[in-house]
Amino acid sequence: MTELASDFQEYLQHARVQQRLSPRTLHVYTDGLERLQGLLASSAIDARALTLAQARRLAATLHREGLAPKSIALLLSVWRSAYRWLGLQGRVTLNPFDGLRAPKAPKPLPKALGVDDAVQLAAYTPEAASDPVLEARDRAMVELLYGAGLRAAELIGLDVQASGQADGWVDLQSAEVHVLGKGGKRRSTPLGRAAAEALRAWLAVRPQLAAAGEAALFVGARGHRVAGSTLRAMLGARAVAAGSPAHVHPHMLRHSFASHLLQSSGDLRAVQELLGHVHITTTQVYTQLDHQHLARIYDAAHPRAKK
Repeated sequence: MTELASDFQEYLQHARVQQRLSPRTLHVYTDGLERLQGLLASSAIDARALTLAQARRLAATLHREGLAPKSIALLLSVWRSAYRWLGLQGRVTLNPFDGLRAPKAPKPLPKALGVDDAVQLAAYTPEAASDPVLEARDRAMVELLYGAGLRAAELIGLDVQASGQADGWVDLQSAEVHVLGKGGKRRSTPLGRAAAEALRAWLAVRPQLAAAGEAALFVGARGHRVAGSTLRAMLGARAVAAGSPAHVHPHMLRHSFASHLLQSSGDLRAVQELLGHVHITTTQVYTQLDHQHLARIYDAAHPRAKK
């Protein structure tokens, strides 16, 4: 362990006693200040005379060393806090890390199933269902997640009938799903033929499972509104049984809904409305998935793309 300079040791003592940072956080701060001290020593820079330009070069060094943006942001936060304290003690005249930010981390693309895999999962039927009632429920939930692009909470919040207390409901007559999305925003999504058929099959047997007076469309083994954990466990197990190539969670089916719809229609604004996104920039991430799909088709089909 590097022997820290007295300035940094005193700051850590302040963080432990006055700020009451946890031992784990203090360990992170200690590591961060040791790293800073090593970088200062290798560049022959006096810690109290560190300039803005030198601080920027230190941050650039972290980036060149291959540190992830989140790791760089954490180190800069530790260094900024230490120099803020040094400034309050009158030991430095400026905080060279004020306003210095780590590079933005690339946002990971949402994971979506391929079209064939999603259809196979939605159409999956076990050879011998242990409980036909639960099988009808599970089939309907999967069809709605993929066929209507619902969030897990939106699916779970559906009631059998529209009412003043209902967050959402399904209107089979008009073939629409009405949901209460994020931010209290309501939207209606068309109900496809496969989803409607699965819902009718579930509603026919739902009374065998639902408790008396239960308003929820989808209920668990005890007859009341199904839990999110039950939905996730069911979908994960069903995906494995259906031969899906990846671990499947409810939101992956929403991503698949959006990606496949955009691939087929190219209508970004319509996909935005169906997903209930306030800003179209949120929906635009699916265009990247669409470009990946087109690139795979090109690589597989174009004569000049083939090796």
